[in-house]
Amino acid sequence: MIHEVDQVLRNLLTGGALEGSGIEVSFDAPTRDWAARRNGPVINSYLYDIREDVNRRQRGHVDLRDQRDVVVRRRQPPRWFRLSYLVTAWTKRPEDEHRLISAVLATLIPRELIHPSELPGSLGALGLTVPLSCAGIQTEARSLAEIWSALGGELKPSLDVVITAPFPAYPEYDAGPPVTEGAAVRVRGGLDDTAPVLEERAHRPGQVAEAAAARRGRA
Repeated sequence: MIHEVDQVLRNLLTGGALEGSGIEVSFDAPTRDWAARRNGPVINSYLYDIREDVNRRQRGHVDLRDQRDVVVRRRQPPRWFRLSYLVTAWTKRPEDEHRLISAVLATLIPRELIHPSELPGSLGALGLTVPLSCAGIQTEARSLAEIWSALGGELKPSLDVVITAPFPAYPEYDAGPPVTEGAAVRVRGGLDDTAPVLEERAHRPGQVAEAAAARRGRA
């Protein structure tokens, strides 16, 4: 799932205000060694934090239906995870880096929600809309200054981009067949189980409700 979110972010960054620019998008850690090896302008998107959004956790199960709209399998609801990216621009001049960061900001600000049709693989198969936030209030335990210190790189202007993505819950399990026959009611002549059956009546699904409605109408 994480590599699919990477692809979503790459598609967003290479489109919008940066479409046709040919700017490279990298997911490497922006360390000093990495910075020394780069050859041209780069937008770096470093995934620095992954944690579950417990406010989105759901109980119960999700029904999976076939083409006849019959429930054939069930699974647990997906778990949602916040993937936090440190997005920076790397060029030879600070002014150019600021222009690239401005273009990234202009590209991501309108994209608060990502439609399922824009999501690849198993992420898109869930059919769920994915939220995205850019340059919002940081809620992770580690500050950006601590992250830069751990990377050993130079502090640069950055955008905190968070994509909250669903992770499919496994395993799936088969659902029972749909009910096609109603319950049978047997009435005996007494308390003895050996007494003959005086009446046997079968109710198809929904027939009990129809009979109750008819009795209310006569009342």
